Amino acid sequence: MRTDSSPGTLPAREHLPAGNAGTPVLDVVIPVYNEEKDLGPCVVRLHDHLKRTFPYAFRITIADNASTDTTPQVARQLETDLAEVTSFRLEQKGRGRALRTVWSASDAPILAYMDVDLSTDLNALLPLVAPLISGHSDLAIGSRLARSSRVVRGAKREFISRSYNLILRGSLQARFSDAQCGFKAIRRDVAQVLLPMVEDTGWFFDTEMLVIAERAGLRIHEVPVDWVDDPNSTVHIVKTATEDLKGVWRVGKALATGSLPLDRIARPFGDDPRDRDIQDVPKGLAQQLVGFCVVGGLSTLFYLVLYSAFRSFSGSQIANALALLVSAVANTAANRRLTFGVRGRGGAVRHQAQGLVVFGIGLALTSGSLAALNAASSDPSHSTELAVLIAANLAATVLRFLLFRAWVFPDRDGAGRPESTVVATHSPSSPTYTTGGYQQQYQQQPYQPQGPLPQRPARPPYAQSGSTTTTQFRAGEAADGTWRDSTMQLQPVRPHDTDPGDPR
Repeated sequence: MRTDSSPGTLPAREHLPAGNAGTPVLDVVIPVYNEEKDLGPCVVRLHDHLKRTFPYAFRITIADNASTDTTPQVARQLETDLAEVTSFRLEQKGRGRALRTVWSASDAPILAYMDVDLSTDLNALLPLVAPLISGHSDLAIGSRLARSSRVVRGAKREFISRSYNLILRGSLQARFSDAQCGFKAIRRDVAQVLLPMVEDTGWFFDTEMLVIAERAGLRIHEVPVDWVDDPNSTVHIVKTATEDLKGVWRVGKALATGSLPLDRIARPFGDDPRDRDIQDVPKGLAQQLVGFCVVGGLSTLFYLVLYSAFRSFSGSQIANALALLVSAVANTAANRRLTFGVRGRGGAVRHQAQGLVVFGIGLALTSGSLAALNAASSDPSHSTELAVLIAANLAATVLRFLLFRAWVFPDRDGAGRPESTVVATHSPSSPTYTTGGYQQQYQQQPYQPQGPLPQRPARPPYAQSGSTTTTQFRAGEAADGTWRDSTMQLQPVRPHDTDPGDPR
């Protein structure tokens, strides 16, 4: 897995300005391979729908995955006939490769894709991209498994889809409901940083992108869709399922070892309302207590198993010390990740060293309890020893939580710290987009939102080229000291368009 890291590269989410009328706000990519029959009707239908219902400029990009039939000729004809349609040819197969290539080259601030069969009802397209335009979310996906979705498909595909998502939930702790629906969108500024971290070039591309984004704390919006199965689908289910399972294992291993640089796509300090210093609102204490109790209960069982194993060939004091040492290391690692949300390898050695100090306190309590028991009874039973150790561990657990929270893993959100001042620089001019043909998109400058962007206090101030002004403000706070929404509103390109409705 890639391990290069550049923390804090994402700006704070903001409402996207519409820009010039000739520059698309939305770029819908349709990856195809040997789809000469379906491509024409699909693009014409999508183009008509966007013309009637989408209030901003758009583009439809056909991504040809090395087709061997007449698909390239059909794509070029559509590009000639429809001004908003362009085509791109890749000489290698792979849906993920096609999406990464076209999305990386696009100048549109919102990037989407959909399958050529248009199984998903197009009325869900505007609800899909609206949260990305408004700045509310980073990615959006269509879900066939949401309660309000209306889906028509066979039992075989239904079983496979639900089984796959259960695997994702059980192995990768995914919280999104449908990874495989060919109906997704992403903000371009997020894609620029996220796509280089995704290794898969095939069907697992979607899942890997969503898992990494979710683990990094990005917001994924789900839209219930109406979906009708395409009986003529050319997807090879067994081969695709095998590759997906290999991908699940690879991504799960990378997450477990901390080799994924998730901090590359972290939002800046202050973008999350949990960063704000609000009086009388606890900073996750209840959640930390629950997590600590769960980890503590499992650690206690682990400790008792180890103690019983070590007691079979050593004395009670040695068995207690060894069992407590091993379980303490595991307990610190689990609490670090699950209870206090510390990710990556940074500071892991220091945390374990501090955890061993806490372990020493627990050892003193449990050892003292065993010494007192042996002083009171020359030959205590094994059950009595376990009861005493459980009571001593309960007392040590309370002290361990307090030390973990206040010393080993202090509040990362800044509760109890003095207010810090953050410096951000910004250009007063509005962002612009360069218009032109599709081939010119490779020379486009990265999209930058308008306005001051709060950054992490430890990082250098964010700056754009040209004349700049410097503003000081608290992390997560507007420059005028308020929290109100100061984002720019989009102006429709065709404000008088009306939707005649779906004829169904």
